[in-house]
Amino acid sequence: MRTFLRYLVLTLLALATGPGAGAESIGFGCRKQLDGRTVSIQFYSPTIVRVSVWPGSGVGEKKSYSVVAQPGQGLGRGIDRCEADGRLTLQSARIRVTLNLADGAVTFADSTGRTLLRAGAATLTPCTHAVDSGKYAVSQEFTLEPDEAVYGMGQLRDTAMNRRGRDVEFWNHNTYISIPYLTSEKGYGLYWDNAGRSRWTDSPATGRTVFSSEVAPCVDYYFLYRDGTQDGVVAAIRQLTGRATMFPLWAMGYWQCRERYKTSDELASVLDEFRRRRLPLDGIVQDWQYWGCDSNWNAMRFMNPYYINKVGDPEWQKYLPADMRSLPARQTPRLKSPEEMVDYVHRNNAHLMISVWASFGPWTPQYRELEKIGALYPFDTWPRRQGVMPYDAFNPKARDIYWRHLSHLYGMGMDAWWTDSTEPDHFEQPGDDDWLTADGSWRSVKNAFPLVHNRGIYDHQRALRGNGRRVFQMTRSGTFGMQHYGAFSWSGDIAASWDEMKQQVPSGLNYTLCGIPMWNTDLGGFFYWGFEQNPHNAALKELQTRWMQWGVFMPLMRNHCSSPMVSEPWRFGDEGDWCYDAIRAGIRLRYRLLPYIYSTLADCVLNDGSMMRPLVMDFRADRRAARLNDEYLFGRSLLVKPVTDPLYTWKDAQKRGHLIYPDLQRAAAPVCVYLPKGSAWYDFWTNERHDGGQELLRPCPIDIMPVYVRAGTVMPFGPDVQYSSEKPWDDLEIRVYPGADGSFTLYEDAGDGYDYERGQYATIRFGYDDAAHRLTIGARRGRYKGMLARRRFRVVLVGADSGRGDQPMQGAQTVDYDGRALSLML
Repeated sequence: MRTFLRYLVLTLLALATGPGAGAESIGFGCRKQLDGRTVSIQFYSPTIVRVSVWPGSGVGEKKSYSVVAQPGQGLGRGIDRCEADGRLTLQSARIRVTLNLADGAVTFADSTGRTLLRAGAATLTPCTHAVDSGKYAVSQEFTLEPDEAVYGMGQLRDTAMNRRGRDVEFWNHNTYISIPYLTSEKGYGLYWDNAGRSRWTDSPATGRTVFSSEVAPCVDYYFLYRDGTQDGVVAAIRQLTGRATMFPLWAMGYWQCRERYKTSDELASVLDEFRRRRLPLDGIVQDWQYWGCDSNWNAMRFMNPYYINKVGDPEWQKYLPADMRSLPARQTPRLKSPEEMVDYVHRNNAHLMISVWASFGPWTPQYRELEKIGALYPFDTWPRRQGVMPYDAFNPKARDIYWRHLSHLYGMGMDAWWTDSTEPDHFEQPGDDDWLTADGSWRSVKNAFPLVHNRGIYDHQRALRGNGRRVFQMTRSGTFGMQHYGAFSWSGDIAASWDEMKQQVPSGLNYTLCGIPMWNTDLGGFFYWGFEQNPHNAALKELQTRWMQWGVFMPLMRNHCSSPMVSEPWRFGDEGDWCYDAIRAGIRLRYRLLPYIYSTLADCVLNDGSMMRPLVMDFRADRRAARLNDEYLFGRSLLVKPVTDPLYTWKDAQKRGHLIYPDLQRAAAPVCVYLPKGSAWYDFWTNERHDGGQELLRPCPIDIMPVYVRAGTVMPFGPDVQYSSEKPWDDLEIRVYPGADGSFTLYEDAGDGYDYERGQYATIRFGYDDAAHRLTIGARRGRYKGMLARRRFRVVLVGADSGRGDQPMQGAQTVDYDGRALSLML
C-alpha cells in the first residue's frame, strides 16, 4: 500500500507540472531542452539507465555496436517521475536519477536516495574534420568521491588495479584492449558508448574526471546499478550487451600452440608425443602460413605445398613461405592433405583451432572480391609491404564474403577460430583516421572492429542448418559485449618476462570486470628474446613453470610462443626434471578441476557469474583485499596468488640463466599472501586452516603456487584423464571444506552444440550445513541426451589428514546417486 501511495503522489505531481510545463515523456523516460541542447534520460531496465545529450532541440539516431537491449525490459509498471523545485527525478526499483533543470547536472542514486555518482557539464564542439562534418567532439565531466576506487577499462597492460589518477586512451592495438567502461567499489558501472578514439582523464587533486571522444553525434552513456555488488553490475552488463555463451567442454582443457607448426606432419608429431607421454591435451592450434606466402595472406585454404603433398611441384612452389625455401628435400608426408590432418587430430581425441586474419593478400580471391566493392582499408598492416590490406568488417556484404570463404574450413571440420589481428594491425600514417568505413570515419568506429568482425563469424555459423559445434573464437582484441558472440580475448603478443607476467594479472582482472568472463595469455609469454630463445635456460624454465601453474587457474589454459622458440612441455626437460614434472602436474590438476571449471562457466552463462573474480567482487568491505592487484578468486571458491617473481634462478647480462640453489627441488622460498577478511581459508596443498584478514608467508617450492580454498566450499574433482571426454563423470570426488555453510551446483550437458539453450542440461545442487555437518545432494534438475542415470560420489570432509590437494583425498564416504535427493552426515 505504501508503495502504491508513493507512486500515486509522484504521478499526480508529474501531471501537475508536465509534460506541457516541463519534460517531454518518451518511452520509459523523459527529454528536456536545456540551454540549447536536449537531455534524454531513458531506463532500459530497473538496473540500467541511459543518458544522452544532443545539440539543439531534437534527438537523432546513434548507432551502438555493443548494446543489444531495448528500453523498458523488465520494468513492469514503469518508472516513477517527479518534476518539482527545479529538478526532474526519475526512479526505477533500483536507480534514482535527478536532472538539475538549471545547469543540466545529473545525479545517480540508489533507491533510498544515497548518491552514487554525479555527472556535471557536457560539451559538444563541432568536428573540424571534413569526413566527420555534422558530428561533434564530446566530453562529459563526472564527480567521484576523493578516495573512491574504480576498476575496469579493459586490458591496459600495466600493474594498476585501481584506475584513479590515470589518463587512458581508448584506441586498441596489439596487447592493449581498451574499453570505455568503469566500475566503482560502490557497486555501480558506467559505460561511455563510443567506438572511436576516446579518452578517460582523472585528477583526484582537482576533482575532475572526464570521458571524451573525438567524434560523436551526441554525449551518450549508461549507468548500471543493482544492489551495490559487482555481480549485480555484471548482470546488468550482460542484460545490456548480451548474455555470455557456453564454450565446448574440450576448450576448458589444455591446448598446445606454437608460431608455428610448419607442416601437418609436425603438428601430428606433437600430438603423438603428448599421447605417448600421457600428457593431457584437448586442443592444438594451426597458426599462420598454412595458406603459403605473404602475397597469399589469409587465403583460408591450405596452399602451402607442405600441407598438400606438392613439395617440389613448380605450379605450387610460388606459394612456399620464405622461411621454408631452404628446408631440405623430404620424403612423402605421412598426412597428404589438410582433411587427413583434421581427421588425424580428431581420431586422436583432440580438437583443432585454426588461424584466420582480418586482412588479405593480393593473390587471394577474397582480396579481389572485397576490392571490387570498396571494402579494403589501404593501411600499412602486417605483414608489411606485401600488399596485404584489412577488410571493412563494418560492411555487411564484406562480412558475407568473409564467411563464404571461411566456411570452406568449417566444412573441413575445424573446431575453433583463432581470429588474429582484430585491432586490426595498423602502422598508422597521417590521414588514416579520415578513411571512411561503411559506418563512418576510422577515428569514429575503430574500437568496434573486433566486435563486428567476430559477430559476423558467430552469426553466420549460428545460421548454418544443422550446426553442431559451439562457436569458439579466440581473438586478439576486444570490445564491450564480446561475451555474446562465442569469443574471448587473449592478451596479445607479450614478452616472456617477470615484469610482463606481473602486468598480466591486473590486466586480466580489469578486463573481466567489463563483463567478459573468458580471457587468457600466451602461457610463458610470446616473445622469448630475453632468454636466448632457449627452453633449457634455467631462468626461463622457472618463469615458464610459474606461468603454466597460473594457467591452471585461468579461464582457458593455452601454451604458445614465437619462433624460433619451442614450448611443448618436454622442451624444458624430460621426466624427472623439476620444470617438466611441475608443468605436467599442473596440466593434470587442470583436468581434475574440470567439473568445477565447466560448472563455473555455466554459472557465467546461466547466472551472469565470472570466472576470474577480482577480490572487490567478494570482499568489498575489506579495503586491502579489494585493491589487491595480484590475487583473485577463480570461480567462487579458490583464492589464487600467481608467483610473479623469480625465487630460485637469476639471469646474467648475456641472458643466461643460473640456479641459486644446487638442488632446486629442495628449496622453498616464501611468497606473501593476503587472506581476505570474512572467511576462513584452507591451504589447498596441505589443508591447513587459517583465519582471514591476515598476511602469510607461504613457502613455495617450484611445484606449488599459493592456492587457498574458502571455508564452506563444496568442490567436485574429476577423474585423471588424457582428454576431457575420456571418462564420464560417474565417480566424482566431492570435497567439503568446513567452517561455514556453502553450496555448489554441478552442471552437465552434451559438451558441445546448442541444445543447452533449449534447456537440455542437468544440474545437481550440493548444500553443506556446517552446524549440522550435513551435506545435502539435491534432486537432479533437467536432462539431456547421454545423461548419466546413476553415478557415485565419494565425499570427503577435508581436514589435516585428508591428503595433498592435487591427489585423491583419503577417508571418503561413498554414496550412489540416481537423481533423487539424499543427505549424509560428515
